[in-house]
Amino acid sequence: MRTRRPVVALGLLAAVVLTGCRTSPNVAAYVGDEQVTVAELQSAVDERLSDPAIAEAVGGAGTGFTRQVLTLLVREELYAEAARRNDVEVTDDDVTAFVDVALAGRDEDELYAQAAAQGYSPEDVRESARQQLVRRELGAASGEDAGTDEAALRARYEEVRGSLEQIELGYFVVPDQPTADAALAELTAAPASYAAVAARYPGEVNLPALQPTGAADVPAPLAEGVTAAPPNTGFSVTVPDLEGVVVAFVGQRITPSFEEVRPQLESEAATGAEEAGAAVVDGVRDDVGVTVNPSYGEFSDDDVVQEAQGGVVDLLDDGTGAAPATGTGG
Repeated sequence: MRTRRPVVALGLLAAVVLTGCRTSPNVAAYVGDEQVTVAELQSAVDERLSDPAIAEAVGGAGTGFTRQVLTLLVREELYAEAARRNDVEVTDDDVTAFVDVALAGRDEDELYAQAAAQGYSPEDVRESARQQLVRRELGAASGEDAGTDEAALRARYEEVRGSLEQIELGYFVVPDQPTADAALAELTAAPASYAAVAARYPGEVNLPALQPTGAADVPAPLAEGVTAAPPNTGFSVTVPDLEGVVVAFVGQRITPSFEEVRPQLESEAATGAEEAGAAVVDGVRDDVGVTVNPSYGEFSDDDVVQEAQGGVVDLLDDGTGAAPATGTGG
């Protein structure tokens, strides 16, 4: 936990301001050796506000929107530095292909309209996609992600295939045990008759047809019986606070093929890569340091330029005598 030291003299504060911070009225933020100038920030704000949809969404120019745009510009510099340091390149074609896949047939204009309603331009959307791809590449380069190549995906499939099994399951409630026994006998003799048999006993908790169900989704009172039941057999059970007898029927047990679950596995692997890549970007941020002109706010641990929350103590270090590498400068 960070220990805040009291300001014991104005001379101490002056020393911190003079030796530990980089300030210029013409610079909105420093990212390592790079700068986001006030002119660049204003141009970026104006460019976005030239879109009537964005201007309406954010209510025109204001400090909140300026901080939002400055956040985007700082992040862009951070990701560019992380990519440079790790020899990672994401091309415009890569971004276009990624956006196309993400749209999954949806209208591109619809995506950009949704972004504009939150104050983001089409270029902001593409930059966000670029940064997502950079995180994936950084994660892969770090060797800490789950792996997205064919061999890694198939290995992961073998690890999880047991948990992917689905059971064709149906159940309905009948008045008494003799009726349950008769219904089970009928179903066992003709498994395809489930829908017809279940239709004779309508109810709120009933399943009118066999449904593929994951083991984790089987109702708790039926879990033990479903686990033990061979395919195309059933069982009956009474449930507290439920009038009647539950008839459960288990059809086939189905394990999805590798190709069927491949998109899920790829998404999982990509998430792992992005998390590892985000850690790389965090390391770069901590190394180069980010200083925001106090007139705009401060740079938070979440990589967001926010309204300054503290006073002069925010300029002080954690006890080492050095000025902070990230956050606002004075």
